[in-house]
Amino acid sequence: MNKVLIGLAIPLIGTVLGSAMVIFVKKGFNERMQKILLGFASGVMIAASIWSLLQPAIDMSQSRGEAGWIQASMGFMAGVIFLLILDHLIPHLHAEDHKREGLPANFKDSTMLMLAVTLHNIPEGMAVGVVFAGVLANNPLITYSSAIVLAIGIAIQNFPEGAIISMPMAANGKSKKKAFLMGCLSGIVEPIAGIITILITSTIESNLPFLLSFAAGAMIYVVVEELVPESQDGEHSDWATMAVAIGFVIMMSMDVALG
Repeated sequence: MNKVLIGLAIPLIGTVLGSAMVIFVKKGFNERMQKILLGFASGVMIAASIWSLLQPAIDMSQSRGEAGWIQASMGFMAGVIFLLILDHLIPHLHAEDHKREGLPANFKDSTMLMLAVTLHNIPEGMAVGVVFAGVLANNPLITYSSAIVLAIGIAIQNFPEGAIISMPMAANGKSKKKAFLMGCLSGIVEPIAGIITILITSTIESNLPFLLSFAAGAMIYVVVEELVPESQDGEHSDWATMAVAIGFVIMMSMDVALG
């Protein structure tokens, strides 16, 4: 169990390291670097959704003599709808857009920005949690090494998200220490979501393919709804596109070679 807790903490470490950039980088990331980081995060999440979540879900269903696409399709769509509902309920604000989304709330922009990243982190925490749930259940199609690879991949793409929270806060007058702490807090939802997912999965292990696909759908929603549009808006979109490809290849290679 200790190994699982360590695995759940890895994505949070990525957020913490990204948030620490507010201390070491004085002027923040320029627009091109922001596009590259967003694109890279998109590529990592797409590859993780396929090789770490959807493919194992399909393989599990087929190993039981079921049609591999049924639970995968149902779970994927349920994950998309779940994030769609959260997107319309949770008040949030994106770094490049001053239009507030979700239910009306009298929050500061910095709080709304943190809620936006928190919303993104929910499916990532679920993804890591459901994979480690498969490890705890001794599922032959999910190994501890594959779960760690997924956790590391999520941590890599959490790095820019932590920076996206902390740097604008410091630029708007908050102390670097407070901006760093707020960035870290946005990542705490991931291990919490992971633990909740493990507890749920332990009671309905037979639906593990559905839950894996559910996490994949939730992650893809974030990529298509938020990350890709933000990376393609304005200049330097070609850099973002190449970063998507690089992130995808790196995550795919890690999963295939090490998982």
